Amino acid sequence: MKLGYVILYVANVPATVDFYEKAFGLQRRFLHESGQYAEMETGATALAFAAEEMAKDNGLTVRFNRPKEDAAAVEVALVTPDVAAAYERAVKAGARAAQPPKQKPWGQTVAYVRDLDGVLVELCTPISP
Repeated sequence: MKLGYVILYVANVPATVDFYEKAFGLQRRFLHESGQYAEMETGATALAFAAEEMAKDNGLTVRFNRPKEDAAAVEVALVTPDVAAAYERAVKAGARAAQPPKQKPWGQTVAYVRDLDGVLVELCTPISP
């Protein structure tokens, strides 16, 4: 097996796509004309967004992310050589600051923001093997 997609259920797919373009510099791969599903270019694995009602349509019971509630125990990690600049860009675009950039003991720089729906997004430098 290989990881093909990470799909986040969101309140407004087109608004989320616009936000990820502005906040993180990602490019949209696909936005369905219904506005209910989209994919972003992120490398080998696509980051996708589906409308919250699609979870119910798929027979799923889930807890949706909400900006004013604690984040779910999952994060989207975006790798960048300049975490400080990425963090600043994201916050200026409307991301909520969660943790400013910090150097980790293993040498990686990591910061956290929350997106429009309250999803935790990690901004980090690559990990050297």
